[in-house]
Amino acid sequence: MTKPRRPRVHRNEAPSGFFAGLAKLPALQGGASRERSFFDRVPLDPTLKGGARGARAGQMEKQRKTIAVIDGQGGGIGSLIIKRLREALGEEVEILGLGTNAMATGALLKAGANKGASGENAIILNVRKVDLITGALSIIMPHSMMGELTPKMAEAISSAEATKCLLPLKSPEMEVIGVSKEPLPHLVEQLVKRIQELLMS
Repeated sequence: MTKPRRPRVHRNEAPSGFFAGLAKLPALQGGASRERSFFDRVPLDPTLKGGARGARAGQMEKQRKTIAVIDGQGGGIGSLIIKRLREALGEEVEILGLGTNAMATGALLKAGANKGASGENAIILNVRKVDLITGALSIIMPHSMMGELTPKMAEAISSAEATKCLLPLKSPEMEVIGVSKEPLPHLVEQLVKRIQELLMS
């Protein structure tokens, strides 16, 4: 019984179908796979050449300090602080606006804070994570700001490891002796200057 002959394929015969598509791909050298050659042809971002610049950018991002600006009621004092910080430091720092109420937080975000949060738990949680805390002196006084600043808030802020730069503003419950009476904009200028010194040290 004779075996059936296999059909002969002529080498000069043009391939069809799926193999026709493969034939159109450029020839590969060194035995590299077609998948690898595709990714080799994708243009790389020049800013990430060698990974050096990308790593440096990641280090700068990690080194960026976070400042918490805390305020209550209408958020006017905190907003002024954030505006001046942005003018002096730009995007070199991350500013977290923490308000005792939603209206204050909204004002802080509008002034230029990167993020914002409101209420007792938000303040207690976030003051543990920042590098510097700023605001009026009343943020470490329980029941200040007409009762908006709770004892737990005051305790969390005052016991946080972050450096605290506070404005010595007079309130009905407290008067700071030995501090010159200057307008709020002048005090904020001194505050921002001191924060710059601390960040550079």
